[in-house]
Amino acid sequence: MKSFLSKLGFSGRGLVIAVPTVWLVAFFLIPFLVVLKISVSEPRIAIPPYAPLWETVNGAIKFNINFENYAYMWEDSLYVNAYLSSVKIAAISTILTLIVGYPMAYYIARSPEPRRSILLLLIVLPFWTSFLLRVYAWIGILKTKGVINHFLLSVGIIDEPIIMMQTDFAVYVGIVYTYLPFMILPLYANLVKLDNSLLEASTDLGAGRVSTFFRITFPLSWPGVLAGSMLVFIPVIGEFVIPTLLGGPDTLMIGKVLWNEYFSNRDWPVASAVAMVMLIVMVIPIMILQNAQNREAKT
Repeated sequence: MKSFLSKLGFSGRGLVIAVPTVWLVAFFLIPFLVVLKISVSEPRIAIPPYAPLWETVNGAIKFNINFENYAYMWEDSLYVNAYLSSVKIAAISTILTLIVGYPMAYYIARSPEPRRSILLLLIVLPFWTSFLLRVYAWIGILKTKGVINHFLLSVGIIDEPIIMMQTDFAVYVGIVYTYLPFMILPLYANLVKLDNSLLEASTDLGAGRVSTFFRITFPLSWPGVLAGSMLVFIPVIGEFVIPTLLGGPDTLMIGKVLWNEYFSNRDWPVASAVAMVMLIVMVIPIMILQNAQNREAKT
């Protein structure tokens, strides 16, 4: 078998690289090119609702490349506001997730076995339940007659229900809850490898716990912080389900704009242009993460 593959020009390394390459070409590059093609097409009231890139008219090839879809995005403030709002919500959600997730990851990394394995299982356990079902569960918790308001009213802390649903607060709660494992797991993987002798040396030199944390633990866990932040920030930018179910009409995110353009307005070219710009916005933090990791590897 190896000799046959060698005759065809395939080596062991080539076969290993070929599998992810074929996967990326089939499920990323080809869909990317399709969306790019639609983004420079002219809209039409037809099926599909866009013109082909070229047509044959009287024996001549006519190209229908239209860059006005990108220009239209900057003329209408809706799209710019949606991008800015998505970045703001994603950034705040990432910071909140880091604040909640870091102590949990630190506690798990410092826990002995078998408690550590049980805690990790509890972190992964929500993935065994449907994402949509978990978001719907928060509706029952946060609504006016939900669990939180019922408890606060019963103990006399409040006199009337607190409005939490269809607010930015509900969106942040849903995002932090949903993406918390994506922050905890990279942080745990980094913190569990931390050399305890460094912490002991810091203590022997007279540094307190707080000083040791900010001078030793947190700087050494920075790669985990970056990895977890990117795993949260990037998907939250395009989040659609959580803002739709928990947010109000004023919660503007690019995922909801994309849905409306594709399915309500049936303006596929503009929707594809919005998706392409969103892809560029998402690639920028990935490049920043890659550069940071490269600098960390060199040091």
